[in-house]
Amino acid sequence: MVKHQPLQVYERQLCLSCITGIYGCRWKRYQRSHDDTTKWELLWSLILLLTFCLLLVWFYFWWEAHNDYSEFNWFLYNRSGEWSDGTVPILATTAAGFTYIAFLIVLALCHVALGQQLNLHWLHKIGVTAALLTTIIGVISVNQTWAQEWDVIPISLQATGPFLHIGALAAVTALSWIVAGQVTRAEKMMFQVVVVLLYVSVLLALYVVPLHITSPCIMDPATLKPRPAVIGHQGAPMLAPENTIWSFQRALQMNVTGLEADVAISMDGVPFLMRDFTLRRTTDVEKVFPDRQMDEASLFNWTDLQQLNAGRWFLKDDPFWTVNTLLQREKERIANQTVCSLEQLLELASYHNSTVVFRLRRPPPKHPCYDSWINDTLQAVQQSGVPQSLVMWTPDDNRAQVRQLAPDLIQTSVVKRSPQVLEQSGISSLLLRYNQVSREEIRNFSEAHINLTLYTVNEPWLYSVLWCSGVSSVSSEAPHVLLKVPYPIWLMRPNVYCLAWVSADLISFAVVIGIFIFQNLCKHCRYRMSGMRSYNPEQIMLNAAVRRSSGDINVMKEKLIFSEVRNGVGSAEELYGDR
Repeated sequence: MVKHQPLQVYERQLCLSCITGIYGCRWKRYQRSHDDTTKWELLWSLILLLTFCLLLVWFYFWWEAHNDYSEFNWFLYNRSGEWSDGTVPILATTAAGFTYIAFLIVLALCHVALGQQLNLHWLHKIGVTAALLTTIIGVISVNQTWAQEWDVIPISLQATGPFLHIGALAAVTALSWIVAGQVTRAEKMMFQVVVVLLYVSVLLALYVVPLHITSPCIMDPATLKPRPAVIGHQGAPMLAPENTIWSFQRALQMNVTGLEADVAISMDGVPFLMRDFTLRRTTDVEKVFPDRQMDEASLFNWTDLQQLNAGRWFLKDDPFWTVNTLLQREKERIANQTVCSLEQLLELASYHNSTVVFRLRRPPPKHPCYDSWINDTLQAVQQSGVPQSLVMWTPDDNRAQVRQLAPDLIQTSVVKRSPQVLEQSGISSLLLRYNQVSREEIRNFSEAHINLTLYTVNEPWLYSVLWCSGVSSVSSEAPHVLLKVPYPIWLMRPNVYCLAWVSADLISFAVVIGIFIFQNLCKHCRYRMSGMRSYNPEQIMLNAAVRRSSGDINVMKEKLIFSEVRNGVGSAEELYGDR
C-alpha cells in the first residue's frame, strides 16, 4: 500500500542559511548536509586554522612593533632612497586579512556547533591561500631585513602575557560548548575520546601557562626603583624636525634630562647633526645643490650646509602624523630650521644643564678629516664651554687619548660588554637598544654601578616594563608621551597574581564541567521528549504545524512517495511515530 501527498512543514532557518551560504555558498535547504565532513574539507579546515594562527601572530607583531615604526621606515628609506610610511599598507592588509580569516573561523565554528558539514567555497579557498602565502612572504621579508624586531614579541609578552592568558582561557572555556555538543552527538566512542583528550590537553596547558609567564611588573611595589630618566632622541622628532635646534628646545620644554644626536663631520672639520648618509631626506639639497644631492653629507663644507633648509621636509612628509596637531607659529618656526652644528647643541645643553650623548660617524677614507675626526670633535666639545661631566662620549677609537685630554667626559660604550670589562676599560655608561639586555643583565649592570640607557623607547608599555626592570634611563623619540606616565601601567603583587591565576582556572574548570553536564542532560531530555525520528537531510516538522500559526512557519506541499511495506517502511503514521 502506498501513502500519497502528506503535508510537509518547514521552520524558517534564515540564520542557518546565512551561515552555510556565506561559508560554502549553500543557500538552499537541499544543499545542506549533516553528513561527516570529507577528508579534503578537513584538510582545508586545518589550513584555515593554521592561517588564522599565523595571522594572529603577525598581527600581534605589528601591533607591538608600533614602538619602532620610525625605525622601520628609515630602513626602507635606506634601501629604496624614497621616504614613505611603509607601515600603513602593511597594517591595512594585515587588519583586512585577519578580519577575513577570523570571520571564516567563526563561520566554521558555527557549522560545527549546528552539526553542519564543512564545505568551504572555492573562492574562500583562494582567499585563504592568498592570506597564508602573503603572510609567509611577509614573515620571511621581516626576518631578512628587520630580524632584531622579532624580540618585541617576548618583550611585549612581559606586559601583556597575564592578560592574554586570561583572554585565551576565556576563549577556550567558551569553546567547551561546541566541544561538548560534538561529543554528545557523536556515535563513535573513539571520536569522543580523541576530541575530549585534545580539548583537555589544551585546557590543562592553559591552566599551567602562568608558571612560565615572567614579568618584571609582577613585584612588590615597595621595591620599585625610581622613574627612568628620559633622553630626547634627536630632540623631540615627533613634534619638530629631527636634529634641529627647535627639536631639542621642544624636548627641553618637556624637562628631559638629556639630549641624543647623530654627528657627522663636514669637509672643513665642523661636526654637525645628521642621521642619514645623504641630505636628501631632511634638507632641500635637491633644490639648492641639485647636482650634489646624492653626495654624502660629510662631503659638504659648513658654509654649504648652512644654506640648506632642514624643516620644510617635516611639514611636507609628516613622518609621525603629527603636523596637524601643531600651532601655526610652530609650523612657521619649523619651516625656518637649518642644519645644526654640534657646538650649537652643546651650548644649548650647557645653558639648560642637560646631558648630551651623541654618536659620531667617521668620514669616508678620502675625507680630509678621516684621521683627525676624533680630535676635531673633541675640540668642538671643548670650545662649546659645556661642562665635560654633561657629555657622554661614545666613540671607542682613541678612547685612552680622549680620557687624557678630557678626563671628566662620561665614557660611554654602544657595544654590549660585561660589567667587568667595562670597569677595566674605565667605561661608566652603556647605550644599547632595548632588546639587547635581559632583566638579569639589567640587574648586573645596576649592581656594578653602570649607567644603562636603552633606546628607542616610545611606547608607555615598554617604558613601564623597563621601569619595573630597574633601567636608569631611556632614549625616546616621544618624550612628550613618556613624561605623562607617572607610574607603570600596571603593577601587581606576586600573591595577588597567583590568586587571580588560580581563581581564573577554577572558574574555567567549573564552567567547563557544568557545560558538559548540561549538554549531556539536554541530550537525554531530547531523547525522552522527542516524539519523532530525525529525518536527514531535512527535519519534517508535522507536529510543530499543529502548534504554530501560519505566520510563524512556511507551508510547502510536496509529494512524498514512500516505498512499499516490503521495502521496510510502513504507513505514514509509522514513519512519523505515534502521537
